[in-house]
Amino acid sequence: MTLVRNKERLAAATAELCERDSDLAAVVDEFGTPPLWKRPQGFRTVLYLILEQQVSLASARATYEKLMAKLGGHPTPESFLFLNDDDLQGLGFSRQKTRYCRLLAEAVADGSLPLNKLRRYEDEAAKAEMMKITGIGHWTADVYLMEALGRPNVWPVGDLALAVGAEKVKKLKGRPSAEELQQLGEQWRPYRAVAARILWHYYLNVIRPPPGGKPS
Repeated sequence: MTLVRNKERLAAATAELCERDSDLAAVVDEFGTPPLWKRPQGFRTVLYLILEQQVSLASARATYEKLMAKLGGHPTPESFLFLNDDDLQGLGFSRQKTRYCRLLAEAVADGSLPLNKLRRYEDEAAKAEMMKITGIGHWTADVYLMEALGRPNVWPVGDLALAVGAEKVKKLKGRPSAEELQQLGEQWRPYRAVAARILWHYYLNVIRPPPGGKPS
């Protein structure tokens, strides 16, 4: 398996996709190769992804930064479990995410979720291990595999920005369902994760640019 964990590999995979798909090529021509969105492997990234579920990125970041301030650094399973529910809700954790993150920390601490071994697993096996934990669904597992493990062919069909980007870039009649998005992604194997990055790049530049202009 050829991982996409550096800019050179991302650029090569992007070029290959652009040769095959003129719509993706048009995005790259206008906005350049997508960023190498990359996260560290391990507990803190999965916890952060749980915080990002169904809220704004700014909200998730603010809660995580409060957690780091409380702990004096990035959380470990042990340091996280030291905090009680009132502590966490005071930092901005909802009751549901308090439960999810506590279950995650317990699973990593007792070894039932072997995060440090997932890099050896095939994509579906790694996802299956992660999704045994309540609170980790397809989106969380997919983004972890893409951005922490550098997997090239993960396709996060549950991501709203991906669906909106695909609708606009591929000039579809409407926003694709998860099933339609799954079918659409088949043409981009074995680099569906790179196609996702291109579509996200479009979304962030065109659909949701930051205040003051487009992102670099």
